[in-house]
Amino acid sequence: MSDATETNGPANGPANGPAEGADKAGRRVRVVLVDDHRMFRTGVQAEIGQTEQTGVEVVGEAADVDQAVSVITATRPEVVLLDVHLPGGGGVEVLRRCAPLMADAEQPVRFLALSVSDAAEDVIGVIRGGARGYVTKTITGTDLVDSIFRVQEGDAVFSPRLAGFVLDAFASTDAPPVDEDLDRLTQREREVLRLIARGYAYKEIAKQLFISVKTVESHVSAVLRKLQLSNRHELTRWATARRLV
Repeated sequence: MSDATETNGPANGPANGPAEGADKAGRRVRVVLVDDHRMFRTGVQAEIGQTEQTGVEVVGEAADVDQAVSVITATRPEVVLLDVHLPGGGGVEVLRRCAPLMADAEQPVRFLALSVSDAAEDVIGVIRGGARGYVTKTITGTDLVDSIFRVQEGDAVFSPRLAGFVLDAFASTDAPPVDEDLDRLTQREREVLRLIARGYAYKEIAKQLFISVKTVESHVSAVLRKLQLSNRHELTRWATARRLV
């Protein structure tokens, strides 16, 4: 049986009961599971997906990068549990293609990496890509539910010792210089700028960011005015020179 993109309602818990104690305050969080192993997704769904007990509602699943982007865009979950190694480019590619959803100020989609790997390069790669945390598959159901809620609230969450990889990586990186031109742009204008520089048409940008074509045109005009550029070709060169693409 092939792994197809799925949209789900709450699942039944396992025979020995779901993770407990996460929903004491009546909290709810909508989650998408992204992993290329169906049996693992089924196990996680059974462990955390009994909403009345855990507060977690699993609203979709995906087995590769294209499926993941499709179901995340369609369901707009609050948290995505993301495997690092996926067909189609891996978890980092999912993060790259979902960057506009992560940047949404009103309804951000947040990512928590859930992987068997504890390799430093995997951890650092997805954190640089925008994930809010990284836990390994040895985590208990109760701790996973707690981690999901913490990520939903904007916290950074790591399994023991993995945080050290991130601290070391970022401590050894020189702080980027302040770019006064870029600082003139709003977050939404930066998102539009990046997509324009990647060659997206206005209609494609509107679809990616869930805004109208007219709004895209307004943002482009604002970016050109603030950066004192004349057209999208100059804008693309400007963004490429700053490695924003």
